[in-house]
Amino acid sequence: MSRRRIGFWYRFAAVLCKPPLVVLFKRDWRGMENIPADGGFITAVNHNSHLDPFLYAHFQYNTGRVPRFLAKHGLFKKGFVGAAMRGTGQIPVYRESTNALSAFRAAIDAVERGECVAFYPEGTLTRDPELWPMTGKTGVARVALQTKCPVIPVGQWGATDALAPYAKKPHFFPRKTHHVLAGEPVDLTAFYDKEITPDLLKEATEVIMTAITAEVEHLRGEKAPPKRYDPREARIAQRRKLQDGDRSQDGDTVQDRDKSQASSGSSASGGTTEESSK
Repeated sequence: MSRRRIGFWYRFAAVLCKPPLVVLFKRDWRGMENIPADGGFITAVNHNSHLDPFLYAHFQYNTGRVPRFLAKHGLFKKGFVGAAMRGTGQIPVYRESTNALSAFRAAIDAVERGECVAFYPEGTLTRDPELWPMTGKTGVARVALQTKCPVIPVGQWGATDALAPYAKKPHFFPRKTHHVLAGEPVDLTAFYDKEITPDLLKEATEVIMTAITAEVEHLRGEKAPPKRYDPREARIAQRRKLQDGDRSQDGDTVQDRDKSQASSGSSASGGTTEESSK
């Protein structure tokens, strides 16, 4: 999609959003040459702040290739925001419903029309304590393998200095720097023309997440932990910890009850002896 085909709504959103973003953030943008000039493609981006969609859209808008984000369907019902989401061609995601797969069909259609679809493969803000990319969901791999389109791994960093994950109050001053690094396309040819199975999708997703993490490492100037944070494993571990705590409390309760019964028995026994001695 050329700059001439960006459309009214995206241009209107740019008029509203770009001036404050330029004022609030310095830019360290690299790798724009890796964004395809034409044809459909995917950008796979790490996610660590609620500001990410605005800041990343600014980066990609300046390349002349606007992104279509996958977003929660509820946003499309919110007045002006909903109208802007629909007008800019964003893709609604209906989680845990009969329409859940419609987002992937829409993403595939968009890529095949020659557009860019931007994925946050993690599916939400990273839960990693150090804000590294965590394990990804397989939707990005599914669309990539079905369309065989280029997948551009993108690392971004700096938005959390202004708005930390799940923080309610931003801190824009002093002025922060938004860092973006778009890498070369991820090589997924080893997965082409194979039966698309859950295991294959997981493998392809991990290849994509590894490429994203490499870009973030370049931006941060440090290496990511050897093991990627997995929120599912963390939830299981937390659940087990709570269950162990409940069992421990149950055990303490039983011990306390046994001690209480023993004490009561001892008192009763002592009273009988005194009465007998009398």
